[in-house]
Amino acid sequence: MSNSRRGLLAAGLAAAVVGSMGVVWTLNANADETTQAAETPAAAEAPVAEPAAEPVPVPPAVLPWGERPRKLTRGKAGASSAAVAAAGADAAPADKSGSMVPEPEFAPKGRSSRGNTLKSMRTTIVPPAPPTTGKAAAATEVYFHYAVGTQTAEADGTWANLTVHKPKLADGDYHTLAELAVQSADGRQIVEVGWNIDRKVNGDSDPHLFVYYWKDREPSCYNACGFQMYSKTVKPGDTLPVGTQKRFGIQHSGSVWWIAYDSEWIGFFPDSLWDGKYTKAGLIQWFGEVASPKKKPCSEMGNGAPLLPEQKDYFARIGSITLTNGPEVKFEPRSTSPYYSAAMSGDYTFQYGGPYDADTEDAKKLPLKC
Repeated sequence: MSNSRRGLLAAGLAAAVVGSMGVVWTLNANADETTQAAETPAAAEAPVAEPAAEPVPVPPAVLPWGERPRKLTRGKAGASSAAVAAAGADAAPADKSGSMVPEPEFAPKGRSSRGNTLKSMRTTIVPPAPPTTGKAAAATEVYFHYAVGTQTAEADGTWANLTVHKPKLADGDYHTLAELAVQSADGRQIVEVGWNIDRKVNGDSDPHLFVYYWKDREPSCYNACGFQMYSKTVKPGDTLPVGTQKRFGIQHSGSVWWIAYDSEWIGFFPDSLWDGKYTKAGLIQWFGEVASPKKKPCSEMGNGAPLLPEQKDYFARIGSITLTNGPEVKFEPRSTSPYYSAAMSGDYTFQYGGPYDADTEDAKKLPLKC
């Protein structure tokens, strides 16, 4: 168990329970209350009311891409991303016990905006750099580098094909990832799904499935805060097969935001997390993201390849982008960092990657030497 996971048992579990259930019950009656209850026959004889169980939401009959769900193939618990791919599996529990219970993990998470500027935030979380020091630190600036496609549109969600890679995460950087994000029109409420490489969250350098949500621009935690499981096969935090292409989707239906991966609905975020006020997308984004304490990072995005014409079939891709019950997809990808880039490769697909050396005199996109 990672140090961050041990700490959450004490510091983050209550927050995860509140996010998941909405209420935390505590038994802390004082002596006066206990005595009074014992002296009142009616109170002693009254039956204890059990909280009503909430009905389990029923997902749409078909996945966002129009296919009926089918059970995913589960790899051996604890298998690496290469082993999961070699076995032809869709995912494998990162926890060697094979547990189906997602673990809450707290680490920096960025949210892209409509702008082209480099975004940052403050954090006291220290990224593990082998060997992990485990020491606390003062607040540190985290810079979020994006290669992103954005569309302002009203829709029930989105889906896309993401190529799954194992880009190099530089020592001292937080994460590198690819994802879909469905946001409210003002960008304050967000649901996300994708794959990430984050040693703080996952404990290794393999790609893992992740989910995340925001309320009123406030971050939560990876994989468990507010998230409700539905699949019996795959959960957030599982290891994904490297070198494959998988479908990821987010769709609002009934009273929840459903998350789909490959061929299953894996779970949902209930509307109650937003007090029932966030039920429609107004801003949809698809992007690669690198989080680093440096403005000039060394971590790879996608598969690490800069977008060179002679390598056009080698780049990481976000493709077949579709809006669910929304308008036609129409966007132009952009980068918020001079060290990563994105470019259209079809009407509904874009390629992204890096880092490349933006400081070369001839401006040619050469791999960045770190």
